[in-house]
Amino acid sequence: MKKMMKQSQVLLALLAAAALVGCSTPVKLDEPPKIETRTPPPPAEAKPATPTPVAEPKVQRIDIDAEQTAAVSDKRVIYFDFDSYVVKDDYRGVVEAHAKRLGVSKNVRLNLEGHADERGGREYNLALGQKRAEAVAKSLSLLGVAADRVEPVSFGKERPAVQGSTEEAWAKNRRVELMDKK
Repeated sequence: MKKMMKQSQVLLALLAAAALVGCSTPVKLDEPPKIETRTPPPPAEAKPATPTPVAEPKVQRIDIDAEQTAAVSDKRVIYFDFDSYVVKDDYRGVVEAHAKRLGVSKNVRLNLEGHADERGGREYNLALGQKRAEAVAKSLSLLGVAADRVEPVSFGKERPAVQGSTEEAWAKNRRVELMDKK
């Protein structure tokens, strides 16, 4: 074993010596070194630097606030059944659109104006209009809208949307209007 190690060390030393000998070239000391001289080419005519035109990026700006406002512009009323303050599934899209808008437009606040039809007493209709407005406020809060961004108020039967004593008129008056605060 020792003999093999000694042989491999000798072999390694011989290989290193051979590599050194093969890489060296003899240099003659009595000859002067050869220097190559080159003449530089004549300078080219200098052209004035002209700026390369940079293309303007064609990025269209999007006003998200305006888009969201447009998305809810025709969705401002939620209607209710007689003597009810339950927000129907039919109006889930309206509530979601307003919640999305309030999420994007941080400076927008809403008045939720509750209304009732002409049937019932003044106090009862004021209370019913308030419950309807609060039901919409709760729906918005469940979608992440802060309570201080909406204000539920009631007008009871004082501001009818449609005059008359028919079921069609009453149905249009049982509502909550989502109005931007000024």
